[in-house]
Amino acid sequence: MKMPRGGRLFLATCLGSLFVLVLYFQSITKTAVEAGVKRGSRPGKSRRSPLQALYNGDQQLELLPAQRSLQDRRELLEQTCLSHTRKRRVLSNEDLKHLIVDDKHSLIYCYVPKVACTNWKRILMVLTSDGRYTDPLAIPANEAHVPGNLRTLSEFSVSEINQRLRSYLKFIFVREPFERLVSAYRNKFTRSYNTAFHKRYGTKIIRRHRLNPSPEALEKGNDVSFQEFVQYLVDPRTQREEPLNEHWERVHSLCHPCLIHYDVVGKYETLEPDAQAVLRLAGVDGTVQFPTSGKSTRTDEDMAARFFKNISPFYQKKLFNMYKMDFLFFNYTTPHYLRTR
Repeated sequence: MKMPRGGRLFLATCLGSLFVLVLYFQSITKTAVEAGVKRGSRPGKSRRSPLQALYNGDQQLELLPAQRSLQDRRELLEQTCLSHTRKRRVLSNEDLKHLIVDDKHSLIYCYVPKVACTNWKRILMVLTSDGRYTDPLAIPANEAHVPGNLRTLSEFSVSEINQRLRSYLKFIFVREPFERLVSAYRNKFTRSYNTAFHKRYGTKIIRRHRLNPSPEALEKGNDVSFQEFVQYLVDPRTQREEPLNEHWERVHSLCHPCLIHYDVVGKYETLEPDAQAVLRLAGVDGTVQFPTSGKSTRTDEDMAARFFKNISPFYQKKLFNMYKMDFLFFNYTTPHYLRTR
């Protein structure tokens, strides 16, 4: 039986009101925690939550330098959101699919592909497994990305979402936008094993942006150039047809930093100390260690400069405008190699 128009309108209004609660609780989180309200503890749990540890100065002597840096980033993000976000909207279920929940340690992590998210997922699998996993690096990378191994915020009811957003420590790790983009291109389009990406995206890119492509290239899609990839990204048809793939989607579109109050904004460029700070706030730094690579981020900058060398100023400018808000929100300067005119 078809619902009357008035009934549909009432139902939509109710649902909308419920999601408004998410935004409302986001706005009061910091004030409530700073006032000493113990919202992070669930029944039968006496330890301080990571959120209380951060805002109430717990472990202050150990974390002071890291906390100061994290606080500066958090405040800068808030100010940038106020300056550049004119219209607020409500969160939808789709918006919450990148937010991983650890109920045991009161953590919410928004994962961003190509920003050490595999290792963060491994860490969270160890923390939430009740002993099944003990060593993050023993978990195969493909297993870390299996849907269902970790719970996301989208799986909870509205009241459960609100409770977690206001009482859990919410953290995100970001990376210089163009270095992340080059990393995504190299991983998905220059590795022979990524045949699914070649078929799914490579064939479309070659069909649209290569003059006189060979039949083999149209079939396999395994030799996409970086220039063709950039042309695909800035092509208006790309986003009209479907959302961008998460590996090159903008961070602010994946994690919604102006709708969700992130307590910790970690950076790939300072991955080790920032990850250690999060684990210490969660009280698990003595039991699990974040895997480190020892790779210099200077190498990433040089790599990005080499890839952008053959991109025309016209396309560089269009691409920069596309990722401009990520540069602004997370305080990344315009790359020195960029030519926009």
